[in-house]
Amino acid sequence: MPINRKDLADASSPEALVKRILKAEPNLPVPVPIQELCARLGILRIEDLDTDGFEGGLATDAKRSEGIILAKRGGEPRRRFTIAHELGHFLMMHHAPDQPGRFLCKSSDLLRLTAKEGDQRQRREVEANRFAALVLMPPHLLREAMAAFPEPNLQHVLALAREFAVGKETAARAYVQYHPERIAIVVVGNGRVQRCYRSLSFPTIICAVGSPVPTRSRYRSSSHRPNIAGDIAPCSPDLWIDVKRDFRAPALYEQVYLQQSGFAMILLRLEPISDESAEGSRLNEGWCHRFHSGRR
Repeated sequence: MPINRKDLADASSPEALVKRILKAEPNLPVPVPIQELCARLGILRIEDLDTDGFEGGLATDAKRSEGIILAKRGGEPRRRFTIAHELGHFLMMHHAPDQPGRFLCKSSDLLRLTAKEGDQRQRREVEANRFAALVLMPPHLLREAMAAFPEPNLQHVLALAREFAVGKETAARAYVQYHPERIAIVVVGNGRVQRCYRSLSFPTIICAVGSPVPTRSRYRSSSHRPNIAGDIAPCSPDLWIDVKRDFRAPALYEQVYLQQSGFAMILLRLEPISDESAEGSRLNEGWCHRFHSGRR
């Protein structure tokens, strides 16, 4: 790899850093060789992390001239994301560690997508996660891979996870972000909603984090084979989204992928009706309401 720290001069945001990396490495292979990339950018070595309660860490000097990344043992996709996350901390000079020269990150930090206003620690974890996702799944390579799967399907998420050597949830987040259709993926743990990822055009999911998966959803009503994505089938939209009164409900489809240890992913695909049909439905229902209420 010809890239070095000079190629990243003055780049401070996750997007700017990855843009510079891709410019220096136009033929970056997939899966991205993250450990080799670390070595080129000043990481001396990657060591196992045995500290309880933490997923990853970084030891570095004040000038960030070099560093050592610590990563918890576990599945290779998870470890790769941890390494990329810590590399993000290393490269973004405005990331101030909790202790001089030392970053320690929990599992919850590596899942964080938003930060409370004014919380600088949360903000840097969000930025490190954005960097990790972008560098492990470069957008142009991700779009190219997704072009082969035009119809939303959890099988495609699994294929992307294998191709880019990332975790299934990492692949799911990217899939939702870049897919052109209105989709969402709900992560379930022991029958309860853990996290929700949705495209910008997908409405807010009404099931709060921590709440049980709706009783009448396909997750509850159908039998599922572990580690095999089920069929995509219609479901009642009001189980997942707010269906406004006097408007025809859009068609919503649900697909379930049952994982190990009580976890699952649920794909939701929304097919909205046209604006003309929606307006006609509203006017028709409004007219029926006036008729039955005795008004003219």
